[in-house]
Amino acid sequence: MKYTKLKHSNIEVSKICLGTMTWGRQNTEAEGHEQMNYALDQGVNFFDTAELYPVPAHPDRYAHTEKIIGTWFKKNNSREKVVLASKIAGKADFTKFIRETGFTRESITNAVELSLNRLQTDYIDLYQLHWPDRITNYFGKRGYKHDVSDFWQDNIHQILETFRDLIQEGKIRQVGVSNETPWGLMRFLEESKVHATLPRTISIQNPYSLLNRLFEVGLSEISIREKVGLLAYSPLGFGTLSGKYLGGMSPAASRLSLFPHYSRYSSETAVQATEKYHQLAKNHEISTAQMALAFVNSRPFVTSTIIGATNLTQLEENIASIDIKLNDEVLEGIEAIHNEFPNPAP
Repeated sequence: MKYTKLKHSNIEVSKICLGTMTWGRQNTEAEGHEQMNYALDQGVNFFDTAELYPVPAHPDRYAHTEKIIGTWFKKNNSREKVVLASKIAGKADFTKFIRETGFTRESITNAVELSLNRLQTDYIDLYQLHWPDRITNYFGKRGYKHDVSDFWQDNIHQILETFRDLIQEGKIRQVGVSNETPWGLMRFLEESKVHATLPRTISIQNPYSLLNRLFEVGLSEISIREKVGLLAYSPLGFGTLSGKYLGGMSPAASRLSLFPHYSRYSSETAVQATEKYHQLAKNHEISTAQMALAFVNSRPFVTSTIIGATNLTQLEENIASIDIKLNDEVLEGIEAIHNEFPNPAP
């Protein structure tokens, strides 16, 4: 395994991060424990979760993933071996069963306390806002279109004050954002620069893959110059970049067969691009999944690549991508396909 540090911290993390959002839905508690055991044995020390998980979100399964991680910590006495990241859900119609308020001091504090209880730990290493309070372009929206009905009041200073107090209490160590835009990330950084007592945002968890490289437009420069590392999620585009859905295939119990409304990476153009990437990988005798992950792993703004799997075979292949270095011919082939099909899955 390869390691790096979360920017502006002394926290060392594996370049591969174990994603957990299927546990409690597509995976049982025992399978979740098995995945954590295997990942830790392979040197993966960075786990990412959220109060929202598993997905799709549902009241009957609320926060089951955090509970599964908590029972694993208790069973194995392994909390100190893991850098743990979690998130507070933002305000949205599909999260009203969690809370109907935005990121108020009360909602953040309460969310942290509940997560700590479920995770059976005293602290969370990296605590993140799952998506912005305001209406902006995330979750498949390519560009920003202003909504005159958005009466959001800038509360970023208050959010960081709450995070500062939770850090001082020892309940969280560092803070990050997710599904954020260049404007939003710079606002968080601006507040901590102007007000030195406020914590600095050290990470951003956004989608990044061969099918969605929009992070490179604006955010990558901020990431490098401001040292805010990307935690890349959906590096396989909901599994589409494994090639398993090509030719109209729909493997039993796969995410897209169970939840067909997750069509973000399945447009006609995205499928055409995936076919090209699949052929490129085949020509160079590597798996499409490992080529896709190795590309993300190699980007200079990526701190860690978040992988997710529903079985150990997938997990083994995904973790092993850390040892693959793509040659110039493959990288040139990737750029040619990207130029032909730029960001087909925002």
